[in-house]
Amino acid sequence: MTILLHELKRNRLSLLVWTVALAFMLGVCIVIYPEMSEQMGEISDMFANMGAFSDAFGMDQLNFGEFMGYFGVECGNTLGLGGAFFAAILGISALSKEERDHTAEFLLTHPISRDRIVWGKLLAVILQIFALNLAVAAVTTAGVLAIDANADAGKMALLLLAYFIMQIEIAAITFGISAFIRRGGLAVGFGLAVGFYFMNLIANLTDDLAFLKYMTPFGYTDGGSIIESGSIEIKYLVPGLVFTVLGMVAAFWQYRKKDIS
Repeated sequence: MTILLHELKRNRLSLLVWTVALAFMLGVCIVIYPEMSEQMGEISDMFANMGAFSDAFGMDQLNFGEFMGYFGVECGNTLGLGGAFFAAILGISALSKEERDHTAEFLLTHPISRDRIVWGKLLAVILQIFALNLAVAAVTTAGVLAIDANADAGKMALLLLAYFIMQIEIAAITFGISAFIRRGGLAVGFGLAVGFYFMNLIANLTDDLAFLKYMTPFGYTDGGSIIESGSIEIKYLVPGLVFTVLGMVAAFWQYRKKDIS
């Protein structure tokens, strides 16, 4: 519990900044929808028929003239990438920062096992991601009610849930990596998040590389698919859950035997 509380206190400013920034951007996107709805309706068909560009971003499945189509794209661009970056930062720095900041020696001299250290830091990461998504969901709900949008609450909840699971997966993978490195590794975290994003775009562009969807958490957060079918694609979600567990297991396995410098 001490490790958990210390981590939450240590990261409170970062959590606040990211939460305010993402919630504000998403709130603005929702509030300006009434002003853009007419224009979006006129260009919806054009976006849907832009060939490879439409396929890459799932625009061929969405009607921008409707709120759910608009929200699917905006949520994907804002919460998708923003949330992925936040999760990657949390995960990649969770264990490695003790050596980067030269606090590992102080931490490990206390009568506490390495497993408890990893558990405390992992729970702190998960709670911070949960807090961010809770705030985003609250702002989204308030925004939809404020503009009285014709929204499908069930599909919106599924979309937000998919992004939450995606952030947990990225955090778990980078958390596992953080046990193997001795410095912050922010470039690794950002690079991994961006790499996952572009893997999904490439998979949408060609059937020959569609298998990449099984390897990226963005594969099951496709707004067009979720809004059209009303469900998260299990065939892409299951591999993501496996990668999540593997990342966590790798962190415990490596940190137990790691020679802390």
